[in-house]
This record gives sequence, structure tokens and C-alpha cells, in this order.
Amino acid sequence: MPRPVNPRRYDTSRRRAAAEETRRAVLLAARELFTRDGYAATSVAAVAAEAGVAVDTVYSSVGRKPQVLLAVHDLELGEGDAVPAQERAYVVAVRAAPGAAAKIRTYADALGRLLPRTVPLLEALRAAAVDDTDCRRTWQQVSDRRAAHMLLFAADLRTTGELRDDLGDADVARLVWTMNGPEYFALLASQGASPSDYADLVADVWTRTLLRR
Repeated sequence: MPRPVNPRRYDTSRRRAAAEETRRAVLLAARELFTRDGYAATSVAAVAAEAGVAVDTVYSSVGRKPQVLLAVHDLELGEGDAVPAQERAYVVAVRAAPGAAAKIRTYADALGRLLPRTVPLLEALRAAAVDDTDCRRTWQQVSDRRAAHMLLFAADLRTTGELRDDLGDADVARLVWTMNGPEYFALLASQGASPSDYADLVADVWTRTLLRR
């Protein structure tokens, strides 16, 4: 005899799915407005109106405007999927790549694809951080999180046995963290470098600098 369905469990699952759908609608609306109008000109009320929800829903589902921008940034890194960092498609691809040079090339190509979409968001956040404490805190959070992820990337390269013996993981992570930052990408772009130019440059520098000859 089949076991009866627990109505409470079903209702909980349905509410969770509805909440995730609402959050995604908010993030897609925010991405549209941030891209079109810029961070400073986009209000939480405008995001709510674009998403078709109440302002309080934006706060409860995502947070204040800096948190909304950070969530949009992470959605871009997930290439449309709001997944944990280690489950993002490009991270999985880097880990699966055979050998250190292939891992570096895979990551560099991913940066060339993703940074054109994420750098404008981070540059707007950094500009707002000058006068806004919440934005400053969120900017620091992004920077610290990126540094931590680069240690994981360094450890992954270490497993290949191809890193220079005189470099520790912190040395590797520091170089990568410096060159995959929004400041470096924006500086090259200001001089006319394309995203593929950027990807080629960082792949070449990291391969020549970090790996054994």
C-alpha cells in the first residue's frame, strides 16, 4: 500500500521553489537595470518594480542594494546559474583539465568570457564604496573571497606536480589574484585590449611564471 504524501513536506518544497523563483526574478531584474542604468542610478524600488514584487520582497529575498549587486555578480559567474562557487561550470572545467598549462588556459579563457560582464558591476561597487559603508564592506568581501578562491586554484595546480618548487601556494595565489582583478582587466581594456587579448596575456604570464621550465 503506498505511503501517504506528507502535505507539510509538499507545502515546504513548494514554498522553497517559489522563494527561489522570486529571488531569481529579482536578480534578473537587477542585472537588467544595473547593466542599462548603472549601479548608482538603480534603486531598490526600481528593481522591485522591474521584477514585479514589493520592495520588502527584494530585501527579504536578497538584501540591500550592495547584496543585490553581489548576488547578480555571482549569477554572472555561474553563467546564469545560482550555484556554489565550486559547482560553477568553469571551476569544474578547470579541475578536469589535464595538466597545469591546460588548467591555466581553461581558467584564463573563462575570465575572458566572464570579466566583461562582472567588471562593470565591481567597478560600480568600488566607486560607491567611497561614500557607502555597506558597499565598502561588500567590496572587501568580494576581494577576500576572490583571494581565498585563488588559494584553491593554486592547490589544484599543485596537484599536477608542475609548479616551480620555489613558489608556495600563497605566492601562486597572489599573482593570479592580482591579474584576475577588475582593476587589471579594466586597465588593459582602457588601452584597447580585447577580452581574448587579456585571456592570452594572463595565460602566458602565469604559464611562464608559475610552471617549471
